[in-house]
Amino acid sequence: MRRIILGLMMLPMMAQGQTLEQCQQAAERNFPLIQQYGLIEKTTELTVANIQKGWLPQVSASAQATLQSGVTAWPDEMKTMLNTMGVDVKGLRKDQYRVGIDIQQTVFDGGIIRTQKAIAREQGKVQAAQNEVNMYNVRKRVNEMYFGLLLIDEQIKLNADLQELLTTNEKKLTSMVKNGTAAESDYQNVKAERLNVMQQAINLESQRQALLKMLSAFCGIEMSQPEKPMAVNVGIGNNRPELKVIDAQLQLADAQEKAFDATLMPKLGLFAQGYYGYPGYNMFEDMMTHRWSLNGMIGARLTWNIGALYTRKNDKAKFQLQRSMVEISRDVFLFNNNIEQIQQNENIERYRKLMSDDEEIIRLRSFVRKAAESKLAHGIIDVNDLVKEINNENQARVQQTMHEIEMLKEMYDLKYTLNIE
Repeated sequence: MRRIILGLMMLPMMAQGQTLEQCQQAAERNFPLIQQYGLIEKTTELTVANIQKGWLPQVSASAQATLQSGVTAWPDEMKTMLNTMGVDVKGLRKDQYRVGIDIQQTVFDGGIIRTQKAIAREQGKVQAAQNEVNMYNVRKRVNEMYFGLLLIDEQIKLNADLQELLTTNEKKLTSMVKNGTAAESDYQNVKAERLNVMQQAINLESQRQALLKMLSAFCGIEMSQPEKPMAVNVGIGNNRPELKVIDAQLQLADAQEKAFDATLMPKLGLFAQGYYGYPGYNMFEDMMTHRWSLNGMIGARLTWNIGALYTRKNDKAKFQLQRSMVEISRDVFLFNNNIEQIQQNENIERYRKLMSDDEEIIRLRSFVRKAAESKLAHGIIDVNDLVKEINNENQARVQQTMHEIEMLKEMYDLKYTLNIE
């Protein structure tokens, strides 16, 4: 049902063509890593739930059988005296047995469980942020294929225009050959050039189909026609998900330090122990009889492990070093990101300057090509000069298209670099 609904939602987009934003959204929904968000959240919930169970009574069962080299015994004088009184003193047996249960209940743990839950949550945030980085990289891959497809589409249009222009000149030469004002070789030259351009069209169409299939598979939708995006002016700021990873790592370091402080606190707990076996707690009675008995005790236990105080200073220094390393990774990322911004801004400005002359170059090339057609008709130049001028005009149009598409790509790459809407 979900696939059907998603397919119905995609129908208008498939009919009208796809924008870059629609392709990016579709690719993110289609990318397998998106399923990992739910897995990370569920894993974090289970980990926190398991840690919370530390407040439940901890029960352990045990059974043991031992054979001792010596046991507690009556002094010989007392044993002799008891025997004279008719009391049979057997003494403890060297083989002893017990089956028991030990219950421990934490009352105060110094905050260990609370800080462990905080660590589990922060670790989940780090994993989710890292997964967001991996998902964000999908946009760059979509950009590469999308603008590549746009460029090929423009080249196919220009190729069709070039074929039409060559066909027109081919028809003129056919008439000129019939009238004896042009040689048959001139006609064949232009025809060969047209066939060469047709072969280029076949290659371009093959490249387009391959790229279209790749983009369709990547986005999980049937791509039809990409729409040329508008030029954008990217604002100031930086919302890259890598920065969220760094923030999450710093918060994790804070949670780990609090957990370390909690280990220095005293712990208070209740306990209950019970076992069935021999000997029991009543040692004198067990020396008289060798019967198994039920035995138990309850109590409270206060423990305080001060061993961590010996390394506290060094451990604190280690936490600070970890934070410093994370902060350095932030500085490195921002440094590289800033270099990338500078390069992309310079490229955008370069393409703007190139585009300012493209229209004039095309106008001039078109004028020269038309003049060459007139000169050929009057026998002033040969057909090779005409073909050269036709190709020069086409190359100027191709350059204009490339400058426009490349500038748009640089703009959207800059948008990706900063993650600013």
